[in-house]
This record gives sequence, C-alpha cells and structure tokens, in this order.
Amino acid sequence: MATSISSKILAVALAAATALSLTACASGSSGDGDETTIRVGGSPGPYTELFKDGVEPILKEEGYTVDYKDFSDLRQADVALSEGSVDLNVDQHTAYMNVFNDETGSDLINITDIPTAKTKIYSEKYASADDVADGQTVGIPQDGSNQTRAFRLLIKQGWITVKDDADPKLLTVADIKDNPHNLQIQPMDSATIPRALVDLDWAVIPGSIAYSSKVDPGLAVAEEDLSEDLILQAVTTSDKKDTPWAQAVHDAYRSPDFLDYLERNNEDNYWFVPDSLKAQ
Repeated sequence: MATSISSKILAVALAAATALSLTACASGSSGDGDETTIRVGGSPGPYTELFKDGVEPILKEEGYTVDYKDFSDLRQADVALSEGSVDLNVDQHTAYMNVFNDETGSDLINITDIPTAKTKIYSEKYASADDVADGQTVGIPQDGSNQTRAFRLLIKQGWITVKDDADPKLLTVADIKDNPHNLQIQPMDSATIPRALVDLDWAVIPGSIAYSSKVDPGLAVAEEDLSEDLILQAVTTSDKKDTPWAQAVHDAYRSPDFLDYLERNNEDNYWFVPDSLKAQ
C-alpha cells in the first residue's frame, strides 16, 4: 500500500512539474522560457543594421541577448513575427503593418517610432527639380505603398495632380488628373530603379533601397514630407507589447547613447529622426 501511495504522489508531482515547465515555456519571448533573448526578424535595408549598430549594444548592457533571423523580404519577416518564431521587426512603417494585419488577420503592433530614411527624387542628368521638362522619364516603385509615396512626392513638386476621388493612401497611375510636363511615369521594381538611374531623367527611390544600392546622396534633388503612417516602427505582436524586453527596446531608441550614435552617423541628414525620440 505504501508503495502504491508513493507512486501516486510521485506521478502527481511529475505532472505538476511538467505543467509548470510548459507554462514557463509559453511565456518566454523566445519560446523556451528565456525572457532575456530577443529574436529579431530582419529584412533587407538599413533599419536592421541601425538596430545592430546603435540599439543592440544598449540592450546588451541591460542583460539582453539579440538573435537575428534574416528574411529575403519584409512580408516573410512579418509572417514569422505573426506566427511567433521571431519577436521583433524594425523594417516597416505603420501603413505597411496595417495592410498586413488586414490581409492576414494578424495582430502586429508598434512599440516605438524609429529613425526613417526618406524617399527622394534622384537624377544623374539634372542638378535641380526645376529642370523638369516636357516628355522626361520618371521611374517610380511599382508596389502600392512606395508608389503612393512617389506620387505624393510628385504632387509636392507640382509635377502632377490627382483626381478628387483618389484614395490618398493608395495612389496609382490611373489616379493622375494633370500631368503638365507630359512626364513618362514608369512604375518598376524598387530594387531595379537605382540601376536604371542612368537611363532615366528622374528616379523616385525609397530610402532603404537608396541605402542598400549605395546611391550617391548628392544626386537627390527633392525629398518627401513624411506623414505619420510612413514613419518606421519597431513592431511586435500585441501579446508581447508590454513585456520588459519591449520596454527596453522602446527606451533604447530614446537613450542618449543611441541619439549620440545617430548624430555621429547621420551624414547628409540621411535619417529623419521623429520628435518622439528626441531628448526632452
């Protein structure tokens, strides 16, 4: 009888220990109970590099470890984020995040604004946007988000107007109302625009693409005015937003050490720094 009772007690104890282990595993940021490891899903562009060079050292001083998993494009990184195989992405703006959430039913949410590289107009042929003339070619991104940014910039320059019923969050060639210079606007893959720059009169290039393609900043003749939905974000899922590591990321982007690093590495005002990050 004593042996039977002891066996039952041991079985209950083992079951309780197993349940406790599973609970701890589910609560950890990295899926194994380790709440000091932050798994970053990186995609091509300057933002993950900025995180590695400027933010990660601050997090390490606070006892965090950062693990990186690289993806070939942002959507893959967001899928991994939504599924829980990574914790953080720092390569997207709110507009992109919202579209992804709407399309997939995900619950991605931003932790903080981060420095953003602006979309600009570049030219190897002309030194000023005032040199625009009849029939010139303009290369613009073909994906919806960046194409809208391009059209906003062309509107700002007075090169085009759009129809009154156009959706300002999703502008297309079909929305153009007036094109006084008869510009030949050519949508193309963002990554190919820098290579086509020599053949174009003007090229509208997103900041991340200009960075990765090493486009000469001196060729820029105009830049966008960033709306709030186009400022880059550090993004996680809603269940992780209030974790200690998420707060640490939020604070790191506002720390004097990071702002000093950014000031030392902001040649040609490449980075737009949101007011929310600036020292008070």
